[in-house]
Amino acid sequence: MRLRVLAPLLLLVVLLSSAGAAAVAAPAAVPDVPAGLWSRPVDGEVTRAFDPPPDRYGPGHRGVDLAGSPGSPVRAAGDGVVVFAGMVAGRPVVSVEHAAGLRTTYEPVDPVVGAGQPVGRGTVLGTLAAGHVGCPVAACLHWGLRRGEDYLDPLSLLEPPEVRLLPMGAPLTR
Repeated sequence: MRLRVLAPLLLLVVLLSSAGAAAVAAPAAVPDVPAGLWSRPVDGEVTRAFDPPPDRYGPGHRGVDLAGSPGSPVRAAGDGVVVFAGMVAGRPVVSVEHAAGLRTTYEPVDPVVGAGQPVGRGTVLGTLAAGHVGCPVAACLHWGLRRGEDYLDPLSLLEPPEVRLLPMGAPLTR
């Protein structure tokens, strides 16, 4: 039985390797969070992937950057309550508290919501502003996810998980 399962998987790995492509592992699902209740805040491609820091204060990328257009709507990824809408370090930020101790952040977003406001998945939180450092297009949304002090990959909320193929040896960020 195991051979029937492992043989096709091994063949797939060999084919991908010989074709010069490698599969990027899909982010692990967030424990205790029902799948299918989440959606992308904008439709753009990932321009910079989640890169967790090695320790609490270390360097890393504590979210994902998604391509967008200045002025386009940014939507809540899931049901929750806005806990912050304002400026942080000169950038407009919106944070939403969700069930299971999760908090999503969105920046740079010119908010149309305020703290204490309940939001549903897909509710417009504001509009995407230009000026995200390192963005290779007109505007990028930095979408973050935390549970307590732990940063998580926000793409792990999406169902089915997103899988990308990259050329062999290509860096995980673009």
